[in-house]
Amino acid sequence: MESGVEELMPRLLPVGDCDLAEDFDPTVPPRTPQEYLKRVQIEAARCPDVVVAQIDPRKLKKKQTVNISISGCQPAPEGYCPTLKWQQQQVANFSAVRQSLNKHRNHWRSQHLDSNVTMPKSEDEEGWKKFCLGERVYSEIDVLSDNENLGIDYMKVGFPPLLSIVSRMNQATVTSVLEYLISWFGEKKFTPELGRWLYALLACLEKPLLPEAHSLIRQLARRCSEVRVLEESKNEEQISALNLIICLVSRYFDQRDLADEPP
Repeated sequence: MESGVEELMPRLLPVGDCDLAEDFDPTVPPRTPQEYLKRVQIEAARCPDVVVAQIDPRKLKKKQTVNISISGCQPAPEGYCPTLKWQQQQVANFSAVRQSLNKHRNHWRSQHLDSNVTMPKSEDEEGWKKFCLGERVYSEIDVLSDNENLGIDYMKVGFPPLLSIVSRMNQATVTSVLEYLISWFGEKKFTPELGRWLYALLACLEKPLLPEAHSLIRQLARRCSEVRVLEESKNEEQISALNLIICLVSRYFDQRDLADEPP
């Protein structure tokens, strides 16, 4: 090594002159501590001073930028702020759902899916949006077809978050699908289909949260508070659903700065 490098990277295992056998071969496993240290020194000397990683940009994910806001949730419209007792009850109910899901996960995972259920791959963002929300909601189609009464077409209305489905999703898939739906919700209206899946995915999130999941649920709570304020018709059922998600994020997942505080 050059002397300049030596000053910046002093040897932690200096090897001075030591009695090594004349037939010392650094390619064979060391037999003594001295041989081991000498071998480490030789290998370090052969390493280049600068190593450049060969990165294929095509393999990088499309979304590399994470926007994190430290702002809190917007207050609930006057007369629609949930009581503390209501929030505590929702947290208790949610905790019971999570415990039941964890207890019976293996059972539900072993159940056969219907032949019409094909779960998208984890990285298939568009596929998951259509799977969860249905083509009608995803594409914002309001017109009903003539054969709509013949039966439920889950490709149009979306698959519900059945236990046999969500139990098959690992944490990476849960986080990815949560990200896809929150991204869609960032520009679209709140729907019952979206609400059911958000609740189910939150129930599947493991604690302690990974940083990515932590950022996602905070983004979700803030978006719910924005939609809640903009709800012109003041639909009580929808506001209650938005209150529920904010409550779970803030009080179950310990994001207390986002919590609704009753007056």
